[in-house]
Amino acid sequence: MFRMTVLFFIIGIPILAVFIFLIYSIIRALWKYIGSKDVRQEKETIKVSLGETIKSHRMRCKMTQEFVADALGVSRQSVSKWENGTCDPSTSNLIALAKLFQISPEELLREIS
Repeated sequence: MFRMTVLFFIIGIPILAVFIFLIYSIIRALWKYIGSKDVRQEKETIKVSLGETIKSHRMRCKMTQEFVADALGVSRQSVSKWENGTCDPSTSNLIALAKLFQISPEELLREIS
Protein backbone atom coordinates (compact mmCIF):
# COMPACT_ATOMS: atom_id res chain seq x y z
CA MET A 1 0.00 0.00 0.00
CA PHE A 2 2.80 2.39 0.90
CA ARG A 3 4.56 1.58 -2.40
CA MET A 4 1.43 2.43 -4.39
CA THR A 5 1.12 5.80 -2.68
CA VAL A 6 4.78 6.63 -3.28
CA LEU A 7 4.51 5.46 -6.89
CA PHE A 8 1.44 7.66 -7.38
CA PHE A 9 3.29 10.71 -6.07
CA ILE A 10 6.38 9.99 -8.16
CA ILE A 11 4.57 9.26 -11.44
CA GLY A 12 0.95 10.37 -11.14
CA ILE A 13 1.31 13.93 -9.90
CA PRO A 14 3.84 15.03 -12.57
CA ILE A 15 1.65 13.50 -15.29
CA LEU A 16 -1.40 15.26 -13.86
CA ALA A 17 0.54 18.54 -13.73
CA VAL A 18 1.58 18.20 -17.38
CA PHE A 19 -2.01 17.41 -18.37
CA ILE A 20 -3.34 20.47 -16.52
CA PHE A 21 -0.65 22.65 -18.10
CA LEU A 22 -1.58 21.39 -21.59
CA ILE A 23 -5.27 22.09 -21.03
CA TYR A 24 -4.41 25.58 -19.70
CA SER A 25 -2.19 26.27 -22.74
CA ILE A 26 -4.87 25.14 -25.20
CA ILE A 27 -7.53 27.29 -23.54
CA ARG A 28 -5.20 30.29 -23.51
CA ALA A 29 -4.32 29.84 -27.21
CA LEU A 30 -8.00 29.52 -28.16
CA TRP A 31 -8.86 32.62 -26.14
CA LYS A 32 -6.12 34.58 -27.92
CA TYR A 33 -7.32 33.32 -31.32
CA ILE A 34 -10.90 34.31 -30.57
CA GLY A 35 -9.73 37.75 -29.47
CA SER A 36 -7.87 38.30 -32.74
CA LYS A 37 -10.98 38.03 -34.92
CA ASP A 38 -11.03 41.76 -35.75
CA VAL A 39 -7.37 41.72 -36.78
CA ARG A 40 -7.88 38.65 -38.97
CA GLN A 41 -10.89 40.26 -40.68
CA GLU A 42 -8.96 43.48 -41.31
CA LYS A 43 -6.04 41.58 -42.83
CA GLU A 44 -8.44 39.69 -45.10
CA THR A 45 -9.96 42.93 -46.43
CA ILE A 46 -6.59 44.50 -47.25
CA LYS A 47 -5.08 41.32 -48.65
CA VAL A 48 -3.20 41.95 -51.88
CA SER A 49 -2.23 39.10 -54.16
CA LEU A 50 0.94 38.79 -56.21
CA GLY A 51 -1.12 39.16 -59.37
CA GLU A 52 -2.64 42.44 -58.20
CA THR A 53 0.82 43.72 -57.30
CA ILE A 54 2.24 42.79 -60.70
CA LYS A 55 -0.70 44.44 -62.46
CA SER A 56 -0.44 47.64 -60.41
CA HIS A 57 3.28 47.97 -61.17
CA ARG A 58 2.68 47.25 -64.85
CA MET A 59 -0.01 49.93 -64.96
CA ARG A 60 2.18 52.36 -62.99
CA CYS A 61 4.94 51.89 -65.58
CA LYS A 62 2.35 52.26 -68.40
CA MET A 63 3.24 48.87 -69.90
CA THR A 64 1.01 46.45 -71.73
CA GLN A 65 0.89 42.74 -70.99
CA GLU A 66 2.37 42.16 -74.44
CA PHE A 67 5.32 44.46 -73.70
CA VAL A 68 6.03 42.71 -70.40
CA ALA A 69 5.76 39.32 -72.09
CA ASP A 70 8.21 40.33 -74.85
CA ALA A 71 10.65 41.80 -72.33
CA LEU A 72 10.62 38.59 -70.27
CA GLY A 73 10.47 36.17 -73.20
CA VAL A 74 7.16 34.62 -72.17
CA SER A 75 3.71 34.63 -73.74
CA ARG A 76 1.14 37.34 -73.09
CA GLN A 77 -1.13 34.61 -71.71
CA SER A 78 1.48 33.84 -69.05
CA VAL A 79 1.48 37.45 -67.90
CA SER A 80 -2.32 37.39 -67.88
CA LYS A 81 -2.32 34.22 -65.75
CA TRP A 82 0.12 35.80 -63.29
CA GLU A 83 -2.11 38.86 -62.94
CA ASN A 84 -5.28 36.78 -62.58
CA GLY A 85 -3.66 34.57 -59.95
CA THR A 86 -4.12 31.40 -62.00
CA CYS A 87 -0.40 30.70 -61.64
CA ASP A 88 2.66 32.41 -60.22
CA PRO A 89 5.80 33.45 -62.08
CA SER A 90 8.97 31.46 -61.55
CA THR A 91 11.67 32.94 -59.38
CA SER A 92 13.71 34.02 -62.37
CA ASN A 93 10.66 35.67 -63.96
CA LEU A 94 9.86 37.37 -60.66
CA ILE A 95 13.38 38.84 -60.54
CA ALA A 96 13.05 39.92 -64.19
CA LEU A 97 9.70 41.56 -63.45
CA ALA A 98 11.23 43.49 -60.57
CA LYS A 99 14.06 44.71 -62.81
CA LEU A 100 11.57 45.66 -65.51
CA PHE A 101 9.53 47.66 -62.97
CA GLN A 102 12.78 49.16 -61.59
CA ILE A 103 12.22 47.88 -58.07
CA SER A 104 13.91 45.19 -56.01
CA PRO A 105 12.39 41.70 -55.86
CA GLU A 106 12.05 42.16 -52.09
CA GLU A 107 10.01 45.30 -52.61
CA LEU A 108 7.77 43.47 -55.08
CA LEU A 109 7.14 40.66 -52.59
CA ARG A 110 6.85 42.98 -49.59
CA GLU A 111 3.61 44.42 -50.97
CA ILE A 112 1.91 41.03 -50.85
CA SER A 113 -0.17 40.47 -47.73
